[in-house]
Amino acid sequence: MMYQTLAAYYDALVKDEEATAQWVSYVKRHLPNSERTQLLEVACGSGEIALALAQCGYQLCAGDISEDMLQQARQKAGSDLVKWQRLDMRDLSDFGCFHGILCFCDSLNYLIEKQDVKQFFTEAYAHLHKQGVLLFDMHSWDRLSEFESEYCEDGYIGDTAYEWTIATEDAYLYQTFAF
Repeated sequence: MMYQTLAAYYDALVKDEEATAQWVSYVKRHLPNSERTQLLEVACGSGEIALALAQCGYQLCAGDISEDMLQQARQKAGSDLVKWQRLDMRDLSDFGCFHGILCFCDSLNYLIEKQDVKQFFTEAYAHLHKQGVLLFDMHSWDRLSEFESEYCEDGYIGDTAYEWTIATEDAYLYQTFAF
């Protein structure tokens, strides 16, 4: 899986404290904070949003398909406030019900097939309390036009050189990392 290498550099490349604060604010608007408010974040990556929400008092379970990303999350301060679990967002059968299920940072876009998207929504619905809320975002068609001309960023993270490219092909956006 591609995150075996990327996980170690992920935060250095994409961590955005302002965006995390905005996600927390968004969750607070839709899910009032209570010590009993249980949230599941799928595709949690390195856990920045889950950790921020847990520090606000939410009960958090967070998962990602990449064990390498979860290892990065488990090493962060406050990680003991979150129950971390490897999961595929298309199968939440190992979980109970939540007041909120979260899928942020365009993670829903990893599901390419319509059947996979349908499966995620079906699973999320089945694992929400009666008044539960599913909060998610995804790329719009505008995002494709943004990268009609290939984006390329390169530099160093410590002693490691990297190159990050973003390009579109047909209706797909591809991100490539080289270290």
